[in-house]
Amino acid sequence: VQLQASGGGLVQAGGSLSLSCAASGRTFNSYPMGWFRQAPGKEREFVAAIRGNGGTTDYGDSVKGRFTISRDNAKNTVYLQMNSLKPEDTAVYYCAAARLGWGLNKVGSYDYWGQGTLVTVSS
Repeated sequence: VQLQASGGGLVQAGGSLSLSCAASGRTFNSYPMGWFRQAPGKEREFVAAIRGNGGTTDYGDSVKGRFTISRDNAKNTVYLQMNSLKPEDTAVYYCAAARLGWGLNKVGSYDYWGQGTLVTVSS
């Protein structure tokens, strides 16, 4: 599976941004997908995850109520809608795919990673 994240950019605090992650492969809908982020000098942090059928989602505490993960299996794409952005959301955002469906809030549970897209939120 190859993943290509896009949609990052510069936005003011309180604004919105939508990220996309396009995946290769014909079995995309079998992979749980996740978004993580990494700020300079910090560890990679769980943001959101979604099951293969899109029926179950999970979010990191810092983004609950502001971010929404979704997927379109027909387009082999997973999305992250980010609203009410804060300067502390500034990071490189990575999408990832897991072969198994457990521990989806853990970096080590994912087998494939995209290259990352930078999100900068100005105050």
